[in-house]
Amino acid sequence: MTYQEWFNAHASKHAVIMEKLTALSESEVIEYFRFENMVINEPNFCLLYTDNKKCHETEHLNCYWCACPHFRFNDKGFSTQEGKILYSTCSIDCKEGKRFISDTAIHQDCTSCLIPHQEKILKKDFNRNWRITMEKAPC
Repeated sequence: MTYQEWFNAHASKHAVIMEKLTALSESEVIEYFRFENMVINEPNFCLLYTDNKKCHETEHLNCYWCACPHFRFNDKGFSTQEGKILYSTCSIDCKEGKRFISDTAIHQDCTSCLIPHQEKILKKDFNRNWRITMEKAPC
């Protein structure tokens, strides 16, 4: 699956959940997307939910911004660096971010970054449309 295919599929799943939550306030929507609630009420939202596993080890994981608004990808590659194709990067160059480098590719590794999963960050830039949030973030 390409990044773009995943992005589109995830945006659709997110929209279906948000349709069910139209009567909730922004704070209630953010609370709904807490990992513990999502595992129970939206088990098909994430493959990791089946094993009750978090993508980031933190006590308070919020899944609203699954994928970060600062994660940038290009299935054709942004550039070539030292003979490898750069497919993804962090637009804010988060200090917790790393790169996964293979023989032919470079991908952003966000597993140590918690920026998009903190409720105080979500509240600051909340938008009910996940796709808009992901597309409007600064590059």
